[in-house]
Amino acid sequence: MKKFKFEVLYKSKKSGARVGKISTPHGDIDTPNFVAVGTNGTLKALDNKTVDSIGLQLMFCNTYHLILQPGSEVVRDAGGLHKFINRDKPIITDSGGFQVFSLAYGSVENELKSKGLKRNDGTVIKINEEGVLFRSYRDGKKVLLTPETSVIAQKNLGADIIIPLDELTPYHIAPDKLKKSLDRTHRWEKRSLEEHLKNPNNQAMYAVLHGGIYDDLRNESCKILTSLPFDGFAIGGSLGKNREEMVKMLALLMPKLPEDKPNHLLGIGDLKSLEACIPLGIDTFDSSYPTRAARHGVLLTREGFLRIAKSSNSQNFCPIEKNCTCSTCQKFSLAYIHHLFKAKELVGLTLATIHNLHFMVELMKNYRNKILQNQI
Repeated sequence: MKKFKFEVLYKSKKSGARVGKISTPHGDIDTPNFVAVGTNGTLKALDNKTVDSIGLQLMFCNTYHLILQPGSEVVRDAGGLHKFINRDKPIITDSGGFQVFSLAYGSVENELKSKGLKRNDGTVIKINEEGVLFRSYRDGKKVLLTPETSVIAQKNLGADIIIPLDELTPYHIAPDKLKKSLDRTHRWEKRSLEEHLKNPNNQAMYAVLHGGIYDDLRNESCKILTSLPFDGFAIGGSLGKNREEMVKMLALLMPKLPEDKPNHLLGIGDLKSLEACIPLGIDTFDSSYPTRAARHGVLLTREGFLRIAKSSNSQNFCPIEKNCTCSTCQKFSLAYIHHLFKAKELVGLTLATIHNLHFMVELMKNYRNKILQNQI
């Protein structure tokens, strides 16, 4: 079976951007690349064979949701996540910690939109050295998530790339509390790595760098985690209150990461952030943005956003985008898709999602070509 490997194929002469290839037991991932989020083992509105046909090389699945339903043991007994969901291309899973903390406090995406954070709604009961005790959003049962149980669950799922348990802290956390959380997260990640190495299972583990917007804490996190035998590095935690703060932080952090290992920006994948972050040398990005936008009737095109509900689309018999090769644009008109959304027919969500996902796959191919030509 093919093992995990990363190689840099080309470095831009114009910026920090690079083209690379991540090899996994379930296939290769060309970088930089976009990673779509299939929370429950599927991208909403699409089956996994359709996703394969679009060319998505890496899918992100959420351990938190999968351990609550159907349960990681069920997936294990089905032969692992690839067999269970009928996907033969690479999969990455997170630790579950992100969902626990974001459900309680709000998401990184909301911070970047300056929407602030929710207060703890009772989801998180207790955080201590052992792990985090939370209530299932499904039935209210108490669940203890530790570095060890998170890794065991991800072993059951069998994803190609897995993530250690970490604590997501809000933007407005006091510096002393952030430092305390950072130290505990580093201990959790070390414990996660030790559990992982007991049974590598042909899986790679990415460390998650934290430290908020504080350069000294980001540097400390980088120094500690790069000294351990992780296979790659994800940038997580609070990324700032807006895109400008995030880019500033990343510009200082990225040169400190090992060049011979892949990196991943967690939870970011909107078009403007991709444009700003690819020149910094980010390899992969995950986000539910394109698929969520599709379900809300926002279609991605080279000319900008297209809102399907706009009345002028009711008699527009052209495809969503001229020269687009996705199956939606090849077979259906804007007028038809407009009708489906107005009639609340579910197939409209599917057709819109196919187009947006195809747009992202082609966008990343274009970015890779531009890097190879030193245009980025």
